[in-house]
Amino acid sequence: MSEQPAPADHARQQLEPAAADAVRAYAARTRESADRLAAVLEDIAANGLPAAEDCMPWEELREAHLTRLAAQRPAVA
Repeated sequence: MSEQPAPADHARQQLEPAAADAVRAYAARTRESADRLAAVLEDIAANGLPAAEDCMPWEELREAHLTRLAAQRPAVA
């Protein structure tokens, strides 16, 4: 993204209040997710990688995530 302000002759289109709230909510979720990732990376930098036996295999993580996604999706008749 550019650091320069928008030219004065181009007015910005304002969002509807509900759309603006949705964008803010998305920004908050994205920021929260980035903060969690940063905390994990900082922990790894400070303490090293965890032992393999303390970690969950990626296949289990994938299946758990797919199960969560399927539960959020409405069923198709």
